[in-house]
Amino acid sequence: MFDKWFKKKDTKPKAPEIMGLYLGGSFEIDKLKLKLLEPQLMIDGAATQHLIQAVGEAHLDTGGKILRFYTDDDAFLQVVLDGGDTENHITDVKLWYFYDTTTVGSESNWNTLISSDISQPTYQLDSTNYTRVWNAIDDVSPPVAVTEKTYELDGDMSETDQFMMLYERPLDDGNFESLLVCGEEKIVNHNTDRCLVRSTGFDISPADITING
Repeated sequence: MFDKWFKKKDTKPKAPEIMGLYLGGSFEIDKLKLKLLEPQLMIDGAATQHLIQAVGEAHLDTGGKILRFYTDDDAFLQVVLDGGDTENHITDVKLWYFYDTTTVGSESNWNTLISSDISQPTYQLDSTNYTRVWNAIDDVSPPVAVTEKTYELDGDMSETDQFMMLYERPLDDGNFESLLVCGEEKIVNHNTDRCLVRSTGFDISPADITING
C-alpha cells in the first residue's frame, strides 16, 4: 500500500505518435515501390524494414507540425501535419535518406551558409540539378527556420535549430525526388555545434507502408 502511495510518477514527455508509428516501433516499405523507384534515386540499397530509434518534432510558423521517425537505416520517415495532430491533418509523407553531413567550422562559413548557400534557385547534388520548392514572393527566399525536439530510445531529449530548404527534380511517371538542405545548430557541452546536412527523399502513400508494431 505504501509503495502505491509514494510511487513516483513518470513525468518524462512522451514521444509523438502518428499512423501507428512510435518510438521503438517498426514499419515496412513496399518492396515493389522501392524496386521501381530506386534506380532513379540517389539512394542505393535502401532497406524495406525499419526500426524507429528516435522521434523528432518541429512546429512550423504556419501552425503545422513536422514529425520525423528516425530509423536504423540512416533514414527518417517524415510526416507533415496542418491544423491538428490526427491522421486527417496529414498533408505529406516522405521517406528520407541522409546523403552527407559536413561540419561547419567557423562563424563566417555559417553565416554564408544561412544567407546564400542553403537557399538557391537551383541546387546541384552529384551533378544532378534540383529546383527550389519553397519560394518567396520576391527574389529572396530564406531558409525555413524550425526547432526540432528529438526523443531517443534511452529517454534522452535534445533540441536542434534547423534552417532548411526543399528542392525537387522530376522522375518517371510523374514522380519526384526531393532534396532537403539543412543547416543544423545545437549546443553540446556548452559549445555550439554546427553542420550542413543534405538528404534525399521520395513520397510515400498509405498503401506503401505497413506498420509492424
